[in-house]
Amino acid sequence: MKALRTTVFTFLLSSISIIHAQELTGNIVIHADAGKDTISKFIYSQFAEHLGRGIYGGIWVGEDSPIPNTRGIRNDVVDALKKINVAAIRWPGGCFADEYHWKDGIGPRNNRPSIVNTNWGGVTEDNSFGTHEFMDLCEQLGAEPVICGNIGSGTVQEMSEWVQYLTSEGDNPMSKLRRMNGREKPWKVRFWCVGNETWGCGGIMSPEHYANELGRYSHFLRNYDGNTLYKISSGGLPEDYNWTETIMKKWKGTDGWLQGYLSGYSLHFYTVNDWSKKGSATEFTEKDWFATLQKTLEMEKLIKNHSAIMDKYDTEKRIGLIVDEWGNWFDVEPGTNPGFLYQQNSLRDAMVAAVNLNIFNNHCSRVKMANIAQMVNVLQAMILTRDSKIVLTPTYYVFKMYAVHQDAVMLPVTIQCESYSNEANSIPSLNVSASKDKEGKIHISFANLHPAQPQNIKCELKGISGSKITGEIITAEEINAYNDFGKPEMVNIQKFNGAKLQNGILVLELPAKSIVTLEVK
Repeated sequence: MKALRTTVFTFLLSSISIIHAQELTGNIVIHADAGKDTISKFIYSQFAEHLGRGIYGGIWVGEDSPIPNTRGIRNDVVDALKKINVAAIRWPGGCFADEYHWKDGIGPRNNRPSIVNTNWGGVTEDNSFGTHEFMDLCEQLGAEPVICGNIGSGTVQEMSEWVQYLTSEGDNPMSKLRRMNGREKPWKVRFWCVGNETWGCGGIMSPEHYANELGRYSHFLRNYDGNTLYKISSGGLPEDYNWTETIMKKWKGTDGWLQGYLSGYSLHFYTVNDWSKKGSATEFTEKDWFATLQKTLEMEKLIKNHSAIMDKYDTEKRIGLIVDEWGNWFDVEPGTNPGFLYQQNSLRDAMVAAVNLNIFNNHCSRVKMANIAQMVNVLQAMILTRDSKIVLTPTYYVFKMYAVHQDAVMLPVTIQCESYSNEANSIPSLNVSASKDKEGKIHISFANLHPAQPQNIKCELKGISGSKITGEIITAEEINAYNDFGKPEMVNIQKFNGAKLQNGILVLELPAKSIVTLEVK
């Protein structure tokens, strides 16, 4: 099977190189002598909501399941996620968090109350996966938890007690309750979302009202025993800059309150052109490919505009921009529950992931965390499961390829490239980010957005002289290629040998619809 994939892929690259006359050209400068900001590993974080099969069947199968598991958590999913260095996981929602009461999900499972998940499919939620199970998942993965608190239908007391339950080792009611439930020592849980989408499913609040609620809740969310909370404010709709201005202005302060009450500011943005007709995840045309990438590129505009407002009040960039929901959102797969948001994942999704991660990398001075929606079986997932089987998606392979950028120093990039046009619209054909790791290795990630034309790239490495180049590539024969159950993988990582150094200049032929990461030593 692997030999067949390699043969097909080699033929693909050979065929592409013949179309030399149709190549686009690009000139890039990597300012390897100008790096100063670190690309936080938390930009490569995940999101797991109680939605469809994201938790049940995707992560949690229970200890009595024939599917191999550790304390009820799927071994195959954990093993796969370990290979992409998951930095943090946001849980339990999303809109589910706005009706989640955490005490329903602790204690003996046979005593936990069942509820109806009114947000996603109207199914019964038995609360068998709760706080202890989530913390176990994080510990198995070596990932940090990001808890999204319920301020929509919850109370200040409820959320403050959750903090105490998780993080306090003192002699208090919540610590005693945690010990009674089998956990002697507290966990370290620093990331807390103070509400979710409070403009909508989180309470239909105005920015002024939410700004007051943020202060009220933050005041009672305490730091216990060396665990300092990183409190993340709910943001408004993607282009609601007034919401950002309202929050930042109110909590600017001059006496340190900004840092104590507000550590991060949330931005949600999904790649959707028409919410009434999102389109198929796998059946689409080049026009759809182009429209999706054009929409994805709006992420950079949003980050720049929100950052400009934040810069007015926070010149030292103490407050992180937290893009804790992002990704493609298409119509559900035919025959599946519309409330489960289960969709396939193609090369187009891989390209969207690469573009977004490049944008986050390049804006890492302000973007401190990003959580793709979602980790398993929901929206733009890393992994799809069906009973005991799993599929690693094209998006998974982008996260695996890009893991080299985690906690590396971002290197500024200057790009000159030709446009990719479709009908009357145009976008840049090339998208790039670069970094330098602690060992001094340079990693450059390229995305050729054009589905048909390769690019002839010349790349100046300013400030260094490399001597050895290795590379990896993600591409496929068709723009809608995807991985599916019981079939050979159509999209994964292959070796890339199309780059070389010529007189100090890095030269490469970047195949059409491809994502390439080079390592320069």
